[in-house]
Amino acid sequence: MQQSEHYQRWVKSLAKKQAHINSPEPVVEGCLTRMVGLTLEAIGCEAAVGTSCNIVAPGNHCIEAEVVGFSGDKTYLMAMGESRGLVPNAKVIPVGHSSFIKISEDFLGRVIDGRGRPLDGKGPIQMNHELASDMPLAGKAINPLMRDPIKQPLDVGVRAINSLLTVGRGQRMGLFAGTGVGKSILLGMMTKYTEADVIVVGLIGERGREVKEFVQDILGPKGIKRACVVAAPADSSPLVRIHGAMLATSVAEYFRDQGKKVLLLMDSLSRFAQAQREIGLSISEPPATRGYPPSVFARIPQLVERAGNGAAGQGSITAFYTVLTEGDDNNDPIADAARGILDGHIVLSRQLADMGQYPAIDLESSVSRVMPMVITDNQLQQSQQIKQLYSLYEQNRDLINVGAYQQGSNASIDQAIAMQPHIQEFMRQGMNEAVSFQQSQQMLDQLLAQAQAQTEE
Repeated sequence: MQQSEHYQRWVKSLAKKQAHINSPEPVVEGCLTRMVGLTLEAIGCEAAVGTSCNIVAPGNHCIEAEVVGFSGDKTYLMAMGESRGLVPNAKVIPVGHSSFIKISEDFLGRVIDGRGRPLDGKGPIQMNHELASDMPLAGKAINPLMRDPIKQPLDVGVRAINSLLTVGRGQRMGLFAGTGVGKSILLGMMTKYTEADVIVVGLIGERGREVKEFVQDILGPKGIKRACVVAAPADSSPLVRIHGAMLATSVAEYFRDQGKKVLLLMDSLSRFAQAQREIGLSISEPPATRGYPPSVFARIPQLVERAGNGAAGQGSITAFYTVLTEGDDNNDPIADAARGILDGHIVLSRQLADMGQYPAIDLESSVSRVMPMVITDNQLQQSQQIKQLYSLYEQNRDLINVGAYQQGSNASIDQAIAMQPHIQEFMRQGMNEAVSFQQSQQMLDQLLAQAQAQTEE
């Protein structure tokens, strides 16, 4: 009896080995030889970059990792989670490529992590597989000549943006700010008040407590029904943060392909870049600009270019990416790279925030590059008049504050001084106050009427 059982086990083992040999892509296992910082080094493992692997630790405890590079016969991996418990010569088993994820409309109303697993305690996502699509995490390339042009303005519910920095449907905007200047509040206002069929929020590398606050306080029970939140907070591994940003964009692409008008909010692009820096430096990629390796500046356009309008008959992705300017330096390498690839940027000023103006939009430093294409010539001229008055006052602020400017010396400066309180009041807006695109234009007309009255006086 024992010999018969032994024989059966031997036959099954032989059949498994034979199937492995005859497989068109046999799985070649390896073993873990080195671990330094975040990097795991294995030999004997044949797996492409991006392939998921299981590292079998003592006690059959599996740790999931991903191949991030190779050199000669060495394969570099990075753990997707906690790497405690790993020992030398642990078995490394490739389990397949993680480049696709199945997405359906059942993602609406859910909060998931960077690997697509639910975080909201509502159980697994029960999706209709007939209506679901396998979406590539790296996105699908769209011929730039096939994209619909940006022609329609988008109502974001914020008076200063609607009238002076008009956003087009399908535009990609940056929100540049230092820490504690109010970018999360402005992002929350646009989440609640923007006209969109679907909202996709990527909370990448931010504080973990903000996830619950965003879902409960900003989105609320009504807003979450048309939203999908992808959360990969700061304590997640760099790979999970990278995957979180890519997954949020893939979800937005799925709904765009369904013909929906999608609002994608990514907080933040800087944390995405920092995650790529951690990965690059861990596999000995040379730092190029202020400690950022070249792969960072290749990753940013790969992510951002996926947003925008789709081909004819498809929907649109209007994207807002927050960019953290370290030390309030708007020439930070990531801010500079993002400014060059985005369709405009809104800069938040710490000085205005300290004065109690919210949202603290620095009108002089902000621009919307598609604004002339989505509004009338009259609206464009009106916004330029207000910007000129704002800029003229800022250029002479120091002289005015120390009393060196004598009233009557320059009629334009006199008008800018008289209009400054009215412009500040126009720019200020409560976080629970929504102002439509039409209302914003009417208020701008009233502001210009006041400016005209000041000129006649």
